[in-house]
Amino acid sequence: MNADDELTDWLTLARLNRVGPRTQTQILECYGSASAFLSASERDRQKHGLPVEAVTASRALDSLKAGVEADLAWRNAASNRYIISRADERYPALLANIADPPAVLFVRGDPDILHSPQIAMVGARHATHTGAETAHDFAAHLSAMGLTVTSGLALGIDAAAHEGALLGSGQTLAIMATGPDRLYPRQNIELADRIVEHGAIITEMPVGTPVQRGLFPRRNRIISGLSLGVLVVEAGKKSGALGSARCAHEQAREVLAIPGSIHNPVARGCHALIREGARLVESVNDVIEELRGPAERMTTQLNTQASTPVIAPPETTHPALDADYQAVLDALGHGPVGFDKLLERLGLTPDILSSMLLNLELKGRVAPCSGGQYQRITNRAGG
Repeated sequence: MNADDELTDWLTLARLNRVGPRTQTQILECYGSASAFLSASERDRQKHGLPVEAVTASRALDSLKAGVEADLAWRNAASNRYIISRADERYPALLANIADPPAVLFVRGDPDILHSPQIAMVGARHATHTGAETAHDFAAHLSAMGLTVTSGLALGIDAAAHEGALLGSGQTLAIMATGPDRLYPRQNIELADRIVEHGAIITEMPVGTPVQRGLFPRRNRIISGLSLGVLVVEAGKKSGALGSARCAHEQAREVLAIPGSIHNPVARGCHALIREGARLVESVNDVIEELRGPAERMTTQLNTQASTPVIAPPETTHPALDADYQAVLDALGHGPVGFDKLLERLGLTPDILSSMLLNLELKGRVAPCSGGQYQRITNRAGG
């Protein structure tokens, strides 16, 4: 079977009526691939205990062919378009580890950004001026510190976060709830084009899927599933942004929230999250400190579980670093060193040093120790 035939089967699985992500995961646990499932008999599917919609799925295959052809035509229409199935090595390992990962991802832009360390930023569509400024400033700093800012391309906080990230390193990822051919909201078309130039826009929904309210909660699980944590900037008590926070909690991701005025109705959702245990965030350093532990745990988990890890384990010989990062390693020497001592040795600001240490941890070059200290990880070549 060639690659396009295999992808066709994945697209068919994704388009099956009333067969959602959780049932798709059950199917893959039984059969291992979309192709094996589609070639199985109804009797065999029944033996595996699959829902009736999955058992009888083959009866509707002919009606799905036009849609699958439209999906492939969308991909082939431009060089920066990709369709990535769960069998593809480009599929992000963090997302694959949630309970209900998408069968396929439609990607417009750079697919490599899916593997970068990410912080999700979400919030109210009807944001206050102060909230939008806060989201913009946090995103700009977090992006400049090496994190990809992931959000939902909505008006308000989402758009401000994307804009801020574009001013930082430019690394930002937008998740849509519509098909890849239907950008929503239309007011963000120009922003979307810039995101594609510096990051990517992705969706799990096939070509032709219109705006539907029920698809936004599905979108939220992807936002949180790709990220180390979710930062809620502004949210009312019934804000959709709280759905991303709930998904993050279910996926064992960090939940962070920025407090606001007690008189601001779009701060009440953030206050509720903080009462429920979300980390109260007042600065970018709070975010970096909160993500440092999850980054280490997820790196270990993914390197153990994934056949092709998103974050590679330390190599026998480490690749060369640029001069600034090498200077941090040199300052660490060969024993545990405290953060304040590193600041003194390097003359860096706390936010820059925090960012560099986080990146070195993700590269397998530095490990945190007790007492807020850090230690260089050496290899056989003495690097």
